[in-house]
Amino acid sequence: MKARAMKSLLKAAVRWSLLFDGMVIAALSLLTVFEIPACIWWEVGFVVSEIALWLSPLPVCFALGAWLLRRGHPVITGITLGLCTVAFMLLLKPSVQARRLGNTLPAQLAAAFGPATPTCPPFSITSAIFPRSPEPVAIETMEYSKSLLLDFYRAVGRSPAPCVVVVHGGSWVSGNRLDDGTKRWLNDWMARHGYAVASIDYRLAPQWIWPAQREDLLAAIAFLRAHASKLGIDPARFVLLGRSAGGQMVTATAYWKHDPGIRGIIAIYPPTDFRMTWESATHRGNLDHRLNLEWFLGGTPQTASAAYDSASGALLVNANAPPTLILQGDLDINVFKKQSELLADKLAAAHVPHALVSLPWAAHAFDFVNFNTPSSQIETFAVDWFLSTVTR
Repeated sequence: MKARAMKSLLKAAVRWSLLFDGMVIAALSLLTVFEIPACIWWEVGFVVSEIALWLSPLPVCFALGAWLLRRGHPVITGITLGLCTVAFMLLLKPSVQARRLGNTLPAQLAAAFGPATPTCPPFSITSAIFPRSPEPVAIETMEYSKSLLLDFYRAVGRSPAPCVVVVHGGSWVSGNRLDDGTKRWLNDWMARHGYAVASIDYRLAPQWIWPAQREDLLAAIAFLRAHASKLGIDPARFVLLGRSAGGQMVTATAYWKHDPGIRGIIAIYPPTDFRMTWESATHRGNLDHRLNLEWFLGGTPQTASAAYDSASGALLVNANAPPTLILQGDLDINVFKKQSELLADKLAAAHVPHALVSLPWAAHAFDFVNFNTPSSQIETFAVDWFLSTVTR
């Protein structure tokens, strides 16, 4: 009798545990549909969306357990099964949407930049399940200006090669040229596909305010040009790639400089209008970046008006702007999608070749989880297409 009671108690505990597990996985799966609340670590949002396919077996296991323990408990079983069904469907959503986006992306990129022969598919479910990073390329670290360093990846099998200058993110106050504010996976991939890569450090706020960062990026380009022969690069074929704060830097610098040797811009979840950023920070539930803006730009929109304007890439667009590829997650609460949409609208008005690739399941830093997540695969395909067209 005692053993039977213990068994019944254990079943009840497992049954309620499965219900709780179903609630948790269902709540997490909602992050593939809705922006993560600002009160929760924003990093959770981009991680869940990118590993959703790997999480999808969990609700299946929870549902199976609930079904095996269903006898005499139809309500709790039904609720658990319902939660698990919703979770399973939503966890598959990023992969399904990536597949659909992959079907239309070639036409979008061809219309914007011309035809290309990409070396990878837009999305592979096999690669998503069994991720594999590109083989690392040897890094040569060198000083390019005032104790600032860059990591140089030589183009494999090509010289002189186009050079991609990579600028890290980190809200202008942190990050570095390797794996903080950027990731080397894409650098290795580009180098192995015939593009030299220079990933740079730059002076950080609050010690250094804008336009110090613009000066650093231009100094890096000048250094690379001066050593082009030694590095095996073509001094007339540069592409600037930046993530987040780095995306702001590459757009604001290239649109201001008008250097014909800068063949293209790749802006990944970039802030493009700092007055909009300041105003958005005042909205309830949004992340408040105003302190970082004051550190980076030397004041508020009222006290540092010129800096806010000269650092806002969307305000600097004109007909001489280089072709621009923008990648943006719809669920980004750090840099809202409207920032990328504004930039795309300005580029369209100036008749500059461009494409805004929107990822409906993705949040900020969507390419930081793994090289083969749905977002990273779409990013690699778009970058591959873009580089092959603008560096011809």
